[in-house]
Amino acid sequence: MYRFMKRIAKRILAAMTAAAALSFGNPVLAAMPDILPLSEVAEGMEGTLYTVVDSTGDIVSFDAEILGVYRTDGSSLPYIIARSEGAFADTDGGLLQGMSGSPVYVDGRLIGAASATLSNMNPHTFLITPIEYMLPLWDMPDAKNQQRRAVIDIKKAAEERAQRAAQKEKEEAKEAGKTGEAVGFGFGSGPAEDKPAEKIDLLDAARPKAEEGKDAAEKEQEPPAAQEDPAATDRNAQESSEKQTSPSLDLDLKSAVFVSGFDKEAQALLQKKLDPMGLRVVATAGLGGSGSYSTAYDAQLEPGAAVGAALAYGDFAITAIGTVTAVDDKRILAFGHEFLHRGNVNYFMTDAQILAMVNGVSDGQKLGIGTQVIGRFSQDREAGIAGTLGVFPMVVPLRVTVTDKTLQRERLYASSIAYDEDFLPTFTAVASYSALGHTMDHKSQGTVKVHFAVRTNAVTDGRIERTNMYYAANDVGQIAFGELAQAMNLICADTEREADVYDVKVQVEAETARRTASLLTAVPEKVEVKPGETVKFKITLKPYRADKFTLDVPFTVPDSQPEGTMHLEVHGGGLALVEQLLAALQTANDAPPAVSDEDRAMTTENRLRDLVETPANNDIVIEPGGGPVPTEEEQEKAIREAIRRQEEKEAAASEAGALGKPSDKEVKPPRTVFPTDYVIDNHISAALEISKKAK
Repeated sequence: MYRFMKRIAKRILAAMTAAAALSFGNPVLAAMPDILPLSEVAEGMEGTLYTVVDSTGDIVSFDAEILGVYRTDGSSLPYIIARSEGAFADTDGGLLQGMSGSPVYVDGRLIGAASATLSNMNPHTFLITPIEYMLPLWDMPDAKNQQRRAVIDIKKAAEERAQRAAQKEKEEAKEAGKTGEAVGFGFGSGPAEDKPAEKIDLLDAARPKAEEGKDAAEKEQEPPAAQEDPAATDRNAQESSEKQTSPSLDLDLKSAVFVSGFDKEAQALLQKKLDPMGLRVVATAGLGGSGSYSTAYDAQLEPGAAVGAALAYGDFAITAIGTVTAVDDKRILAFGHEFLHRGNVNYFMTDAQILAMVNGVSDGQKLGIGTQVIGRFSQDREAGIAGTLGVFPMVVPLRVTVTDKTLQRERLYASSIAYDEDFLPTFTAVASYSALGHTMDHKSQGTVKVHFAVRTNAVTDGRIERTNMYYAANDVGQIAFGELAQAMNLICADTEREADVYDVKVQVEAETARRTASLLTAVPEKVEVKPGETVKFKITLKPYRADKFTLDVPFTVPDSQPEGTMHLEVHGGGLALVEQLLAALQTANDAPPAVSDEDRAMTTENRLRDLVETPANNDIVIEPGGGPVPTEEEQEKAIREAIRRQEEKEAAASEAGALGKPSDKEVKPPRTVFPTDYVIDNHISAALEISKKAK
């Protein structure tokens, strides 16, 4: 009886202490509570878990019994094994998706965050990440979210001044007790929106140069592990030997990502991207999904409350929902395990509303949404995520405007994206694809024209623009945004420097009609021309199910063109010529060619320039072609001409090098690029007779 009463008294004391720690009323209560280190955790201890389980947002408690310490080959962390009877498992289904980070107290002292289960185990048993392995996250190096060179916009600066004035007025009114309203956070406005973007690191293994410094920093902050106290380890192992689970069993980390705004095809693309990270995509309403955006500059969180880590918010949002483990003033610890496991990061911290608890036969989850941006997460590591309230990450605004000519409607979609070098290219392309799908409301045949503009310091003039036209018999969006992803990949994968992306704007014109055309003839206004002369080709086009028509397309013969027949190919910009395909096939069959010094030295800016200057699918291109098989004499003449051109190119490059400036004498192959309103779907041949140029 005495033992029973003692146990009840301990539970009451723990509940009272934790409840005090979870109160908002007293600023002192935001301080970090006392902790119980892993070395003092023993089998038979009784604790309390705190979490939110429904839409009321109320934090409720569950009893938990400590079973021992668990170590697994798949993690560098030890875990505390716990068991909870009653409602935790029988009613709520055990540790569900979204409960990760729920704080667990023993005798009023914090021992860690509920974070995982063991695969195929009953729902009563769960694992706890020790709190001393989470605390060092607050002191990890933070090189993200740094201010870079700003792009000055006078109009925007004036708007910002007005917004700051309004913000100050609201804050003063709030302090005076006139209002408790959160300040509006409109798209493209506010202090976080207009700063140059800051990037999130790739996975730590992808940055070998930074690895040494990171390892040193992490080693310096490494918490005292249980193995540093052999006696404690042996004691725990002995006391829990009968109940300790085999290290060969798999951990089931509670990791779901809630996405909103994406159609089911786009969700499948996101799932493919997130599969290697062990994350599961769950569709729901999302942060700003209604088109409104808000932030809370003075938000508060308490241990046990729901919290979100968002990669993007707005009409397209991606958020992971978990639970707050500990609060120390403005500093937050949560989840008890990694989100994307990217080290130093730049995520949005959001508050979160739990909609419902959904239980399945073998799994369950909290359904939730982020509602406001309240801060920034700066660390994403094995033991959890950490961040700061009231500090906001730099973002990349994305605007997608889709005009559907068939349905006669136009829609604007907007999101703010946390800059992630690996994820940004995927997100911009998939969000644009989903915007097109929502507007057209079908996945059948269609024609789209895509124009994108990226403001970035990766190029000298600060802007990358590209327009192209696409047709597909089924789901044209699958191919329409590949170049956008390619451009973003080039920027994010630059090996020379980290570039900023200030915003991305995409304009799409779509229609169900098939706008393709075939080339029928290409007839020059005269057959015999001289080097340097411009000749017009009358090109006949036959659109799909429409009358044919002709266009006058000019072509200039290069000054260096030798006498004789000049064979030309006339084709759509998106078509590879037969000889190019044969050359590619031959290259694939042979040993891979060595990378030239010129290709190796090619800058990201030059690669981006090549991308935007590539002929579009709706361009008519006239350029030299292979023609009939040349005679031996013609081959020798062509070889001599090629040698002469190469010597001219090398001489120009040598002269430019001596002068310390890029060469402007590089000989480029002659080419005419002529835009049309149709995707050109074939190619034809033409020829000119080049006569001796008059002296």
